[in-house]
Amino acid sequence: MQLPFIKHNGSEFDVVIMVIPPSAPVLLTRNLLYTGITRAKKLLIMLGNENVIKFMIQNVDSKKRNTGLEYKLRNE
Repeated sequence: MQLPFIKHNGSEFDVVIMVIPPSAPVLLTRNLLYTGITRAKKLLIMLGNENVIKFMIQNVDSKKRNTGLEYKLRNE
């Protein structure tokens, strides 16, 4: 699943509506929340369970992404 605010890396929008559903903890990180919030220039609307958002604020875990890129580059 690709999140729309990640797709537009570095972009800002007048209005951002963030839908934050319960999900796997590895996806519910403070970094992801910060990225979504900082895209809003004028208005931010957050839709989600308060406990999930609180969890995201406290979840500073940043997992290493296992994309397989290094393997692909070495074996191409």
